[in-house]
Amino acid sequence: MTRLEQIVGALESGRCTLDESLKLFEEGTKLTAYCNRMLKTAEQKIVKLTSTADQAAGAAEEIPTEKTAETATPPSGEKTDETESV
Repeated sequence: MTRLEQIVGALESGRCTLDESLKLFEEGTKLTAYCNRMLKTAEQKIVKLTSTADQAAGAAEEIPTEKTAETATPPSGEKTDETESV
């Protein structure tokens, strides 16, 4: 990014010859393409990580814990410890 900023500064200053400007422009477009590829790769990793985290969170919600198992309503007709002792 630093180099790209330098290139933009040099081109905006107007102190470069036409040949230098063309070379800087070419270098800048290559750096921009590289940065775009890196950004896209980072975005893909974020999507993958967040979807994996969402799936893990969903799986964790489906696994009953002791607390949720104690308070869960059993399907009708099934006996629980409480109904057996009555």
